[in-house]
Amino acid sequence: MTPAFRARWALPVGLVVLGCAPATSPAPVPSPVPAPAPRPFVEGPPELVAGLPPAPAVTNAPLQLTVRYPEPGQLVAVRDSNFLLGSVGSGDASLTINGTDVPVAPNGAFLAWLPLPPAETPRYQLMAVRGADTVRQEVPVRLPTRARLAPGALVADDGALTPEAGTWARPDAYLRVTVRAAEQASVELYGRRDRETVRIPLRPLGAPVNGLVTFATDVLAAVLGDPAAPARVVVRAGGDSARLPVAAVKLLPTTWRQLATLAPAAAGDTDRAVFGRTIVDGTYKWLLLPRTTLEVTGRQGGFTRVRLDALLDIWVANGDVQLLPEGTPLPRRVTGGMRVVPAREWADLVIGTGEPPAHLVEAEGRTLTLTLYGVQMNPEISPLLEADTLVRRVGWEQVGSDRVRVTLALSQPAYGWLVLWDPARRAVVLRVRRPPRIDPARPLAGLRIGVDPGHPPAGATGPTGLYEGDAVLPVGGLVAELLAARGATPVLTRRTREGVGLTARAVASRRADVHAFVSIHLNALPDGVNPFTANGTSTLFFHQPSEPLARHVQRAMVSRFGVRDLGVHYQNLAVARPSWYPAVLAEGLFLMIPAQEAAMRDPGFQRRYAEALVAGVEAYFREWAP
Repeated sequence: MTPAFRARWALPVGLVVLGCAPATSPAPVPSPVPAPAPRPFVEGPPELVAGLPPAPAVTNAPLQLTVRYPEPGQLVAVRDSNFLLGSVGSGDASLTINGTDVPVAPNGAFLAWLPLPPAETPRYQLMAVRGADTVRQEVPVRLPTRARLAPGALVADDGALTPEAGTWARPDAYLRVTVRAAEQASVELYGRRDRETVRIPLRPLGAPVNGLVTFATDVLAAVLGDPAAPARVVVRAGGDSARLPVAAVKLLPTTWRQLATLAPAAAGDTDRAVFGRTIVDGTYKWLLLPRTTLEVTGRQGGFTRVRLDALLDIWVANGDVQLLPEGTPLPRRVTGGMRVVPAREWADLVIGTGEPPAHLVEAEGRTLTLTLYGVQMNPEISPLLEADTLVRRVGWEQVGSDRVRVTLALSQPAYGWLVLWDPARRAVVLRVRRPPRIDPARPLAGLRIGVDPGHPPAGATGPTGLYEGDAVLPVGGLVAELLAARGATPVLTRRTREGVGLTARAVASRRADVHAFVSIHLNALPDGVNPFTANGTSTLFFHQPSEPLARHVQRAMVSRFGVRDLGVHYQNLAVARPSWYPAVLAEGLFLMIPAQEAAMRDPGFQRRYAEALVAGVEAYFREWAP
């Protein structure tokens, strides 16, 4: 998969491959403007083009075959079918790919969904024809070839052998050993513990894929941790055998704790966070304070496992971990008093813990819940809250021997928050933001709105070469104009084609103290997903208080675009990660669809996209009006 095509959103399980579209498409949402008839070149449902401006006709132009995807020599990591997209240069030509007729859009663009070429000849052969003119092009690709031949006729895949090199674990932790081998093979693990040879069979998991089955077992790390006698997997079939060495595991000490501190932030940086995940390279859930000290319990595949408390270990990136010297004691975090400190724009809940704790903030309606890990609660005094209009009540509960849950009851739904460390008071601070005051007649007046034209870096590219970062830049400018006309102050993350980092966009918006944030994007799909059945309009969010804004933006886009409604979804997104303001990411159209790419070149549709975003933001803030 190239950076141009990636799955940037996810839907619930049961909705189509990788959660990219509903299994059965909802009925098209009527457009407020007359919709042109579906273009005849489209293979698929009319939702692809309904409500969009027609693609401009290009005729008598020179035939020029350009394949945007896949690139020559690219690995296409799917089993049966995949898409190709590009242009033939003129809309009055016909196109075949590997002998299959492929529709050509009026502007010469094409999008095809075809079976993979044969493994013995992995190439796409394209031929564009117009009258006596013929243009040919060949695009070679690489197909997955994971199976490697061991001695004789035996087939085993040492590229699928785990655990990987660089794995750390406690001796008493169980690690999974896996290998892929022929279905008829027998597989065993040989290792050593306490100078005794250990022999453990691996059992098949699931059905065979391309003739290979995954064999697995769970074994104590101690069996894999002797570098002088490395473990090995032996695969046998039909009188042949293959010995596959297993990478030695580094065993963590058992007589003392291996501690680490999370990577520090620059002085005065309140936006630095270390991301915690439930699994290696998974989606993040915890946004931890720098300089938090935790116990290390494992390492695997670029991630280190750290212990938050007696019941929970999570994974953080290796680069965010600094090991501490042997014998460093784990901080004892015992709280003193709690107090609420009101200010004009926010209210602070201050809890002395002595050292930064691992934490999690969860919002649900008018409740904010702060979980503190590795902490024992011993409040000296309960806060008196009569003076604050936002935080009405604070409760706490020791839910485990070293886990505390603090609950804030608010006078209105949670709007935004920050978790800070105050070194002077040696206290963790939960800063709860007060919602802005809204004029019902002019809901956006006086507000600061973050406007983020997505990309570069990365981004999708359409069949005729329209790059996502270029396509959304004029939309961002129009959004800024419309916001200013309504009395708001737009805060643009970029005004030129120069790239801006994802984290930098979010940090700049937080430091500008924006009241809401909208990131403008166009979608694309990963390999193996049919673009004719998995496309439409969607809006994404990360924190629960951003969901209402996402729903308003989604409704406004669907009503104006007339393409399939893919709905509103939670997803881990760097630009939507800040919790100080509601933030959403809009995926207005799919840039890989010829008709939808053509729409993004149309100034009228660019304005329609901008109007939808502003209408959604305005409707959201109207709900906050008295």
